Amino acid sequence: MFILFPFVLFAQISAPKYSNEFLNIGIGGRALGMGNVQVGITDDATASYWNPAGLLRVKNKYNLALMHAELFAGIVKNDFAAFALPLDTNSTLGFSVVRSGVDDIADTRRLKNHEYGYYQYDSIRFFSVADYAFLISYARKSNVMKGLSLGANAKIIYRNVGAFATAWGFGLDAGAQLQRQKWQFGLMARDITTTFNAWSHNPDEIKYTQLLVDSTAALPKNTIEITLPRLILGVARTISLPKKFLLLLATDLDFTFDGQRNVLFKTKLFSVDPKLALELSYNQLVFVRAGMNNLQQIKEFDGQNSWQFQPNFGVGVATNGLRLDLALSKIADNANVSSIMVSLGYAFD
Repeated sequence: MFILFPFVLFAQISAPKYSNEFLNIGIGGRALGMGNVQVGITDDATASYWNPAGLLRVKNKYNLALMHAELFAGIVKNDFAAFALPLDTNSTLGFSVVRSGVDDIADTRRLKNHEYGYYQYDSIRFFSVADYAFLISYARKSNVMKGLSLGANAKIIYRNVGAFATAWGFGLDAGAQLQRQKWQFGLMARDITTTFNAWSHNPDEIKYTQLLVDSTAALPKNTIEITLPRLILGVARTISLPKKFLLLLATDLDFTFDGQRNVLFKTKLFSVDPKLALELSYNQLVFVRAGMNNLQQIKEFDGQNSWQFQPNFGVGVATNGLRLDLALSKIADNANVSSIMVSLGYAFD
């Protein structure tokens, strides 16, 4: 707070609709194959991201999770790592880090020598635009109700736009899970205190850009970017099938309070984005998954409106504490553009 205090005094404050949106992409092959439906069912180290209360359901003493995903045909890299361990029989601690970025972007502003008019190809520089989140998670069993677990995240945000700008931020999340026989319920409140990012701009880089276009433009000021709270409700039901098959049906309702979004239900006060998923497993060894999310109304070229959604599919294998999950997602209305997500988990005592 002392570090960020000068920014509050001299910065402009805003609450954009899609602040810190990289934290809503999703992590883990299981979750991404199910359309990001996880709040009520997450039960491994990835729970630190989806719902910290789920850390109490980690089956082994130690749990490790790693993920690498390539979005938009490999342009965007999304990576995740997490580790969870119990403190005692009633509480669990977790640590995780998320990175989402675009690397090797060419900065060609100095390509042309304006004095002599020729091109200097050795002047091309490359930079990355990356967002980082570091999470410390804590989960504990509740004494109020049987089967109820509670959890919380403290997260530090770091965002970097090459040499142009950087931002530091801080926020808190809170979650709960409740198990009732074959029913599972979840509640996740993200950014409950409003997460803020304090942006700092590099005036030297920005001045150089303005000399190329409009030298009279004012330099951007340091800003405070506010992320408003988000509430996610999850419900799931496990159905036993013959011959060691299990079918898990789940849904999440994502409530946002930053204005109307292009989702199924929207009002002036809040918007609701529903997600559906299923998971079929055999003997808790082999898993097949499907999910549907990002239901949106799209205007076609003929002026007509149509509803479209994002389909997701996944498979997984789990044995001897090792878990490998693969997800495939079609992120655009183009058969040639898809995303492949691979995650690895290992649980041991």
